[in-house]
Amino acid sequence: HLYNYIFEQNTQWPNHFSGHKDLFKYFSGLVEKYGLREHVRLNSPVSAARYDEASGLWTVTTGKGSKAMELTANAVVSAVGQLNIPKFPDIDGVGSFAGTEFHSARWEHEHDLTGKRVAVIGTGCSAVQFVPEIAGQCGDLKVLQRSPPWLLPVEEYHAPMTDEELWLLRELPYYARWYRFFLFRTRAVDGELPLLYSEEGWDGPINTVSEGNQMLRDALIESLQEQVEGDQEFLAQLIPNYPPGGKRPVLDDGSWVQALKRPNVSLLTEPIERIVEQGIVTADGELHEIDVLIYGTGFTADEFLATLDVYGRGGKSLREYWGGNPKAFKGVMMAEFPNFYTLYGPNTNIVVGSSIVFFVECQLRYIMGCLKLQLEEGYRAMEPRADVMAEYNARIDALNRQRAWGAPVVSSWYKNEQGRVTQNWPGTHWEFWEQMRAPEPGELVLEK
Repeated sequence: HLYNYIFEQNTQWPNHFSGHKDLFKYFSGLVEKYGLREHVRLNSPVSAARYDEASGLWTVTTGKGSKAMELTANAVVSAVGQLNIPKFPDIDGVGSFAGTEFHSARWEHEHDLTGKRVAVIGTGCSAVQFVPEIAGQCGDLKVLQRSPPWLLPVEEYHAPMTDEELWLLRELPYYARWYRFFLFRTRAVDGELPLLYSEEGWDGPINTVSEGNQMLRDALIESLQEQVEGDQEFLAQLIPNYPPGGKRPVLDDGSWVQALKRPNVSLLTEPIERIVEQGIVTADGELHEIDVLIYGTGFTADEFLATLDVYGRGGKSLREYWGGNPKAFKGVMMAEFPNFYTLYGPNTNIVVGSSIVFFVECQLRYIMGCLKLQLEEGYRAMEPRADVMAEYNARIDALNRQRAWGAPVVSSWYKNEQGRVTQNWPGTHWEFWEQMRAPEPGELVLEK
């Protein structure tokens, strides 16, 4: 119910957390309803975007070789997001396995896992979702873990909506809007979010950041204790050594632990030494022979716009401008790159709350406000003031350092190689909505 667009509510989702088929049906329906297909060019990878100061126009290059073509635009909106380029682990021998191997984000459905010896590297959000789905098919399944995730108990995670709930959402006036507000309030403003904020002067355990965070940790461990049913060795494998919220937490209804408890599933915490033709060698010297290797190792999240070359004023490269440390004003625009906007850009990710759909809608409203201002006032170029952008990012950085995911003891994909949190928004959904309502001309460089 949080994957709805605000302008196109669907009250009849079949599940509390509906799957790929239902989401695809919803978004495909919007493409047809609003006649978007005729405006979309498929199989047209963008390789470059270059700004011309003399004309105030962008030239966008798509395709390669004989299929390359150039498009001219007053403004460019990059919607490639953060989580789209699969990341493979830095392990000796990656690519040398002789059997079937693939990344979970590029699942190769032609392979039947029935009765196969399968290894999964990773125990983050991806693995927690697909391991329970394949565990019953595999003859033997080994799950290799570097660090466990915090599991947030959500009983209805795989539960269908009841007929009574669907009737209320469909028939009772304003109930659907109230329910959506309830979800936002409990998950994006109150709920767990305040428990992820650091407490100044906190002298508790190093794997917590506040009294509330410690309470949350204790509650999550209690939930795990109930699931392992007295198996203390198993419990120790499931408890993270970082604060709750330090890495992306995982919604779970118990299916993850139940999958790991299956007789054909093994959770291995011994570090991986290398990958070889026959399988995986762990640090204890044991060779785990397998038929299929699945990488559940996430994405290269901090490499924003890595698939295209963007050049702003004076031919400045965005990649060099960022220098491995992406920053943007309100997550959507950068100084020296006029009329260029990003969706799901730096510091617009959410840790707990609703969905990125809401955040993207907020960003689009801001971008549309910029374009409206530009067209109505006749500005040919618009970009944030460099000093305003610097002040904004200094404020965001300071707040991120006061969150569990910014704690020095935490290493995750939320941070870049310099240790800076480049992904996350540190506030509430309300605060993000408020800052994105409309552009303030005084914060911008406006050129006619």
